[in-house]
Amino acid sequence: MTPSPRSLLATVLCACALAAGGCAAPGGLGAASPAPPVSMQPRPEPLWPAWTAAPGASVGRREPPPRPLKNAPVLGPSGLRGVEPGEVARADPRMKPYVGSGTSLRAPGRAGLRPPVYKDLTGDGNPDLVVAADMATGRSALSVYAVADGKIVSVLFTIGRQLTAEAIGSDLLVRTAADDGSEQAVRYHWDGDRMTVVNDERTFRTPDSECAPGSPAPDGRSAR
Repeated sequence: MTPSPRSLLATVLCACALAAGGCAAPGGLGAASPAPPVSMQPRPEPLWPAWTAAPGASVGRREPPPRPLKNAPVLGPSGLRGVEPGEVARADPRMKPYVGSGTSLRAPGRAGLRPPVYKDLTGDGNPDLVVAADMATGRSALSVYAVADGKIVSVLFTIGRQLTAEAIGSDLLVRTAADDGSEQAVRYHWDGDRMTVVNDERTFRTPDSECAPGSPAPDGRSAR
């Protein structure tokens, strides 16, 4: 039986509609279905706009340069090597409370001042003075002193427990222990005015004695 022209036209129109719709899954949007509205993503809203630094700006740069220490020893031709480290520390308001009697230490285990260290951390070719004071509480205070316009200035002060320090080129890496068993390593770099933080990491240490029998030890072996 030959199909009528009307049924043939309906078949062609149906085929075109299927081709235009593609292989849409059941339940998908049809040709006449409205698209769902696009939801706008929330934009960051600073809680304290005045404290929000501009991109690339350093908050530390907004601080004024360090001021010379009052009542600090007068520098001579030898620079910081020619002054008494204890007198410099006692002239520093932040360091003075931790200096105590200023007893010089030769080995750890007591309260007092560690031997001074001279290291060029500011990159001016002259050694800066690093002073650390150990307290009976187990905490230590560390300061770095430099020379600006012929005067002694404090360019870094930090405090922590079981404090150690390492020089990485002209940077200073200070390690301290926390009460939660972690170790904090803070790296400082000279920014033209003071030593500022460029990296701050915290790691947790797991002593071998804490490994349960049969559990992997830090060296990869099983604890017995």
